Amino acid sequence: MKVFVTQKLAGDFVDRLAEKYEVVVWPGREISRKDLLRKVRGVDAILSLLTERIDAEVMEKAGENLKIISNCAVGFDNVEVSEATRRGIVVTNTPAALSESVAEHAIALMLTVMRRIVEGDKYVRSGKFKGWEPDLMVGMTVRRKVLGVVGMGRIGEWTARLGYGLGMKVIYYSRSRSVDVEKECKGEYKEKLDELLKEADVISLNVPLNKETEGMIGKRELMMMKKTAVLINTARGAVVKENELIEMLKEGRIAGAGLDVFEDESRVNTGLFKLDNVVLTPHIASATNEARELMAEMAVNNILRTLAGEEPEGLVNEEVWCRARVHKC
Repeated sequence: MKVFVTQKLAGDFVDRLAEKYEVVVWPGREISRKDLLRKVRGVDAILSLLTERIDAEVMEKAGENLKIISNCAVGFDNVEVSEATRRGIVVTNTPAALSESVAEHAIALMLTVMRRIVEGDKYVRSGKFKGWEPDLMVGMTVRRKVLGVVGMGRIGEWTARLGYGLGMKVIYYSRSRSVDVEKECKGEYKEKLDELLKEADVISLNVPLNKETEGMIGKRELMMMKKTAVLINTARGAVVKENELIEMLKEGRIAGAGLDVFEDESRVNTGLFKLDNVVLTPHIASATNEARELMAEMAVNNILRTLAGEEPEGLVNEEVWCRARVHKC
């Protein structure tokens, strides 16, 4: 069997694939569309990253042998899952591998915005700082503030735990309730997003990108928030209507935002660059050595298990498993 890996991964986990299968790893940082279509021909498995669009054309080029698309990421909006399901191809992701790292980054953005860390850093570097002043860079304390978590999956749960550890009250809105968060963090479930928006001091977005969540935070939702509230997005850029967020930030309708993701990451909206009440990071919420290695290990294990006829972790299209090309129920 053949496996194609679209980029080099952290650690030496790909070597485990090479012990059993013919493995080709693309040597560059990012593969071109032309090369991707050429390299997937006849493969049994594709190990992809978010930078590669794995759609019907790629699956068609791979042919009847393709059994699994193992996405080395928690997100999978780069994969045409419906087409894979139609063809009986397993799609997996690596959600458990990066939950803690992304949650840590969400909290880091929250603290950075609320305590005006970036502003303070620039102020010192500019040479303007001459000594302590009573009203210089006054921010907001975190303790006793209300943390509103939107999307209570693994990342949302870790965000809630970290916020609770800082002395925050936790409320959340999600498709399903979290018994763990309600027990461990005294989390309070909100049946409607509007309820959370009105009450929270900090809103952390932790939802996948889909038809329901695309553009879920726009002017209407931002107008419901407290003027002292902070919005944190480590989910997907398109969950927020960016131009409307910029408008609300300019008008001081909310206090600030911390963004790790953007609507168009190839051309970040320059309107964000002019705002002092926004902290921007380049989609690095999962960028820790530990998370990257766990992601690689899980992505490799998903291929090994699937090709062996065993159900993998992080199965995205569960409905396909009983009719997958490698498995018979």
